[in-house]
Amino acid sequence: MKKINKKTWLIMISALISLGVVYYLTTSVIPNVMVTLTKAAPATKVSINQSRVLGSRILAKADGLDKCVVNIFLMDESGKGVKGKTADLIAVDSGVDIRQMNAVTDDNGKIAYELTSLIEGQYRVEAMVDGVPVGKTITVTFRN
Repeated sequence: MKKINKKTWLIMISALISLGVVYYLTTSVIPNVMVTLTKAAPATKVSINQSRVLGSRILAKADGLDKCVVNIFLMDESGKGVKGKTADLIAVDSGVDIRQMNAVTDDNGKIAYELTSLIEGQYRVEAMVDGVPVGKTITVTFRN
């Protein structure tokens, strides 16, 4: 077996160290840097097509105290919630009182509303963003 001189050993060790450094950079450092550089800014534009109106509680007593709850979710084109936006919940039928629970959308794009009535019946409500209807009309029911 042939003996390897010091210079050859140094070259081999340097090559192995270089490969280790390259491996570390490509598997650990560079992916983290790329994620940081390519992170998207928070969504600010509401997509009417992606936004939703959901009744989480649509049946209550007609006593002025029991509440129906309707939520509006304002979403961007990719389906992510848009924070800090306003929306209106409007009664199509009179006889229902609407109280907005938060002034602007939260991190999930949600604004919650509580509805009460003293008069038994069904009431239609719809969501509006900048004067444009969002989703379908929701019907809430109050019974004695």
